Amino acid sequence: MKKSIAILGSTGSIGKSTLQIVKKIKQFKVKLLVTNKNFIEIINQIKIFKPSVVVVINKNIYLKVKKKYKNKKFLVLNNIEDIEKYIKKIDITVSAIPGIAGLEPTILFTKISKKILIANKEAIICGWHLIKKNSIKYKSELVPIDSEHFSINALIKNFPIDKIEKIFITASGGPFLKLDYNKFKNIKPKNAIKHPKWSMGKKISVDSATLMNKVLEVTEALKLFPFSLKKYEIIIHPDSLIHAIIKINNGTSIYLHHLPDMKIPIANALLENFDYNTFCDQKNKKINKLQNLNFTQVDKKRFPSVSLIPEMNRRKSSAIIINAANEIFVGEFLKNNINFNDIVTYLKLVIRDKNYIKTSNFSNDSVKNIYTIDSWARMTALKIIERKKIANV
Repeated sequence: MKKSIAILGSTGSIGKSTLQIVKKIKQFKVKLLVTNKNFIEIINQIKIFKPSVVVVINKNIYLKVKKKYKNKKFLVLNNIEDIEKYIKKIDITVSAIPGIAGLEPTILFTKISKKILIANKEAIICGWHLIKKNSIKYKSELVPIDSEHFSINALIKNFPIDKIEKIFITASGGPFLKLDYNKFKNIKPKNAIKHPKWSMGKKISVDSATLMNKVLEVTEALKLFPFSLKKYEIIIHPDSLIHAIIKINNGTSIYLHHLPDMKIPIANALLENFDYNTFCDQKNKKINKLQNLNFTQVDKKRFPSVSLIPEMNRRKSSAIIINAANEIFVGEFLKNNINFNDIVTYLKLVIRDKNYIKTSNFSNDSVKNIYTIDSWARMTALKIIERKKIANV
């Protein structure tokens, strides 16, 4: 009997990778697809996977999809909050809606999904305590599928917690690892979104270029695993073949190796028996898996974002603020409204804002409070950009 699967963020890179697996192995019935505004992609997915329910968040795109399928025997909804009326139980949910927007849907699906594969680092960073509380209440299993946390999760299972001395999270270094630092001020969005190893969305590609993705991943790891901040370290590994390393107190270190293909952690979380040769493309088949295992320390001048890690985890709501402000600054960079170097520079200005300490100590014990903190951070970030524009006139 096929297992039912829901994909939150079906038209994004994680969603599409998941559907490639589903299409190939035919062990799942797609019960639900959730998307925002990619009309062409969602129409294609509906045609291929024939879901029972489709949720389209963008109102205009929802109306277009609704009109196109008005006589079909499946539901098209505009509001994910209504989903419990139509779906009572799901075997597996892939939570891949990017940004803070993925928090409430993830919490919601702990009620109806037996297992949730989480690829939304922002939801974990901002509301893990709420997600975990609900998952315990409703007996929903949570599995991280970001490559780094998938690796850590697999590695630490083999050792007692007190035997693990260090956890290294690797970073590719992004597209500008070898670029002359003096040229950073001239970096354009079209170059920043060209990741040398991974196929990802624009925002996370920019985060990789600034190394903010690793700042977020360390914070995510602190939520997911029972280790202190002092045990984590970021190291540069340009070929993206090793995603995490753990150092054991017996003098050995152990790593998990896999190609830079998100289908690997996704499929291993979905399936008990998974043969990657079924999915491996010709490019990956040519990679020599025993080479290119090079590691270097993070250059803090090139990647000043790493200096934000202690502050990110200093107060109960610091991470919510820094995450939200980063989303604003990356978005403005992608619109060519600020420079590449401004992203981290402006994040530091948010931290120096007169209301930052008060807001970062604000309770995050509810989704409403989290959104309040998130909104303050976004407004503060936009004010900083506006002030800089006025100052430069």
